Amino acid sequence: MINAINISILRNAEYLQFMKNVASLVQANDPLVLNVATQYNDLNNAISVLDGLFKTRVASEITEELVLIDERRDNAITGLGFVVSGYLYHYDAVLAQAANVLNDNLKLYGSSIAKQNYQAATATINSIANDWETKPALIDAVNTLQLKSWKDELKAANVLFDERYLARTQEYGAANPDTIKAKREETNGVYYTLRDFLNSFSIVQPSAANTKTGNEINALVEQYNTLLINRLANGVEETPTP
Repeated sequence: MINAINISILRNAEYLQFMKNVASLVQANDPLVLNVATQYNDLNNAISVLDGLFKTRVASEITEELVLIDERRDNAITGLGFVVSGYLYHYDAVLAQAANVLNDNLKLYGSSIAKQNYQAATATINSIANDWETKPALIDAVNTLQLKSWKDELKAANVLFDERYLARTQEYGAANPDTIKAKREETNGVYYTLRDFLNSFSIVQPSAANTKTGNEINALVEQYNTLLINRLANGVEETPTP
């Protein structure tokens, strides 16, 4: 018979590793021979979902992508600012005046746009791009200084950043604590079903494979129970955490 363990108080990383270990032990002893192929597959499927949720919670690949895109748009807004500033001193009065028009607009949004947080920078750059595409005086100034390519680069980088930021938010939303908690509860049921099948077959159809599997899982359970006992003895709160 497989011994009991309070898996609900395992921390997320411990919980996932425990489930992976159980699945590995069952696999090593052949789920078909143990008559638990369906239950084993159900546990593996649950583990795959949990693994994805935990990895998303810890870190998102999109985060690295956002850093690069943010650098791209920072370069665009900084470079554009320097170009406009340079034209302020142009010997051609028409070009200098066009630069003044654009510079006055940029000053409305502050001098450290590249240092703003992600959301603020996105909103600010979106407003600048909208101004430069809808206000006649600004449109004329952009055309006079031939800065359309700069404006387009800034807008493209900002739009891409916003899209990828939203994608990361959706990833984090899928991996929020409530979602993980619900999936853990579902996985608990899958594990208990597998355990109950193994226990039942150890009685009605005892075999060397079943006994070996039970002993190995019990050894695993003992290790985790010891971990929990030691944690409680040290006064650590038994609350699942990432």
